[in-house]
Amino acid sequence: MTRMTDEKPGRSMVGFVRRHTLWAGFAAALLPLLVLFGFQIAWLKRLQETTAIARRAALDNYLESVGNDVQFFYRGLAERTLNVPADLFLDAQPDRLAALWTQKPIGPVGRLFTVDFTRSPYGEYRLLDPASGRLLAFPANDEAMAMIAAATPWQMRAARHGPYRNPAIAVDERNPDFRIILNPITDAESRVVAIAGMVVDTDYFRRTLLPGLIVKSLREFFPSNVEGDIEVFVKDAQGRVMVGAEDAADKALVVTSRFPFVFGDWTLVLHSHRSTPERLARANFAINVTLVALLAAVLMGGIALALRTADRAMRLSQMKSDFVSNVSHELRTPIASIRVFAELLRLGRVQTPEKVREYGDYIEREGRRLSRLIENILDFARIESGRKTYTFAPVDVRQVVETTLQSFEPHLQHSGFTCSLAAPDEPLPPVRADADALGQAIHNLLDNAVKYSGEARAIEVRLALDGGEVVVAVADRGVGIAREEQARIFERFHRVGTGLVHEVKGSGLGLSLVQHILRVHGGRVTVESEPGKGSTFALHLPVGSAA
Repeated sequence: MTRMTDEKPGRSMVGFVRRHTLWAGFAAALLPLLVLFGFQIAWLKRLQETTAIARRAALDNYLESVGNDVQFFYRGLAERTLNVPADLFLDAQPDRLAALWTQKPIGPVGRLFTVDFTRSPYGEYRLLDPASGRLLAFPANDEAMAMIAAATPWQMRAARHGPYRNPAIAVDERNPDFRIILNPITDAESRVVAIAGMVVDTDYFRRTLLPGLIVKSLREFFPSNVEGDIEVFVKDAQGRVMVGAEDAADKALVVTSRFPFVFGDWTLVLHSHRSTPERLARANFAINVTLVALLAAVLMGGIALALRTADRAMRLSQMKSDFVSNVSHELRTPIASIRVFAELLRLGRVQTPEKVREYGDYIEREGRRLSRLIENILDFARIESGRKTYTFAPVDVRQVVETTLQSFEPHLQHSGFTCSLAAPDEPLPPVRADADALGQAIHNLLDNAVKYSGEARAIEVRLALDGGEVVVAVADRGVGIAREEQARIFERFHRVGTGLVHEVKGSGLGLSLVQHILRVHGGRVTVESEPGKGSTFALHLPVGSAA
């Protein structure tokens, strides 16, 4: 009995230790999981409150995407079709304009017409007859009256014979049966000499274009959408359904949006009724509970993976910091300026038309600069992800250079720069290239030349044939680049860290994109520079190279 009594306390102590050790180990594993689970439940409660907002935001973004696609289509169609040379009107050559419109495919356009103020102060109205390929006098019908009404404000501008700065494509929808897109044609002195216009084909928009854009964007924004979960239809100004079919049953979410460019009185309506916020929250709850259970099994593996990825995260963090620093500096000033000038305009503190135009011009310039920066960033993202594609064809490099200089001319004039083009008299051999990408590379070099010219205001573009290469050189007389920096200026996000160069705004992507474009074309980019004496960047394109 005594021996048994002695053994029981020993066994009890061992059991006690074992029991408490197990409990301690269990608690050490369980308590973090319980804390995590508690945070997860609190987060899910918050999620139930915010899911509806997030869902509505996603639907709003979808509607905005459809509207932007419509605007992009018609604005691009108008720019391709209605941007005609003023010389056709100044030299009284309507037949050439008619031939220009009839000989090349221009897309789904209802009617094309012109109003020529060079022949009559009230405008000479002509309508394109596709059958004869000529510009004929307006007929007496409602469509012609809508065209005349749309052109009347421009007739008044033309009658004043004053300069009209920054003419832009306009839309007239006073008559919803005949929606008209107008483009003012100005001469070298910015006077309105004519109007080129088109009547939108409403049937094509309603039956073909809009349904296709709705389906395309729906697949992009909601690839896992169950059929019938999201329904889209379009109403006109009178509330009539023009596209799709309205289902009045079970409307959990309803969002609406107007088209931003043409068909501005039509409303895009979206219903989402099956995937309600509550159901989404419950699904997220089940998923997260499962993840918590799996977390206990993969915790150790997660630590190992975390250590493995820590070094990569640090490198990515440094790249992100450099990029954010550069881009935030580039974005902050123009955005602040745009907001200030827009606020002054909104509050009506600007009284004179000259100041309104001045502020509007400044807002437009800053907006274009921001658009160019965003375009560079998007191109860089496509390159990094391998989604950037190029279309190669025989290209006249001189024509690409002249087109790029023409589009860059307003920026040069505003900054007080002069740009000369030196090219050989004989034609240069064509190169196999993507004209748009090549133009972007030249544009980036011109933009850099403007930024880093310092007090100098002269830029020179040279074209030459050097052996088996066509060379495009952009030279400035600015601050120059130190030799030790020249090897790194083509690295992504890299910017020179000293002197005036560091004070100039930029994202550090321009030259990196130039180098990528030239490599894709089988060419190369070189730089010759000396501090205080300017820089010359040269694009070397192999003649007839195939990518």
